[in-house]
Amino acid sequence: MYRVLYPVLLALAPILALAACGRADRPAAPQQTRPNLSVPSNRETAQCLADLRQLHVSFQLLPDRETGPGCGLAGTVKLVDIGVPVANLTAVRCGAARALIGWTRNAVAPAAYQMLGSELARIDSMGSYACRNVVGSARNASRRSGHAVANAVDIGGFVLKDGRRISILNDWSSPDPQVRQFLQTIRASACKRFGTVLSPDYNAAHRNHLHLEDDRANFCR
Repeated sequence: MYRVLYPVLLALAPILALAACGRADRPAAPQQTRPNLSVPSNRETAQCLADLRQLHVSFQLLPDRETGPGCGLAGTVKLVDIGVPVANLTAVRCGAARALIGWTRNAVAPAAYQMLGSELARIDSMGSYACRNVVGSARNASRRSGHAVANAVDIGGFVLKDGRRISILNDWSSPDPQVRQFLQTIRASACKRFGTVLSPDYNAAHRNHLHLEDDRANFCR
């Protein structure tokens, strides 16, 4: 039997060597980074869109599309009018949009009037969608941010109808106790509506904004 197999093995040796070489020389596939939240189901999106209609807001449904490894839009909308202008806001996943609307209407606007004595004129966001990894955390540096799937919104400040602008960067430690209380109050309210809320108390990367993410993580800092 060995006399029969030996010539066969000799004939196959170059082929096997090339196959092994090919496996050794082939570069490893890049590790895929994953988003913070799985793609919402059609049912979840449909219910969320129905909720937006009941809230009487104006919005546009955006087409689903992949934009890169671990990045893309699914069940996202563009908010056109929620009663208070939100600057610099592009695509945002429907669930995060719903939470943002509730926070704006039921927390930020009332707190501005009651605590600062002026109606809310505008919220200044620093964007929602961005195909990138988490920043400011070495442990999670290889993990996709919630922004990669438009599931997070960064809020930089608030403009009041009396002309004042309250910014996270300049007023988080404001000498005015009413301003500090206003910012602490709206952060606490955001923590009840969003899964992850990050502020200047979390790390230096969030010194100038509130990160609001609809991920059910129950993390507020």
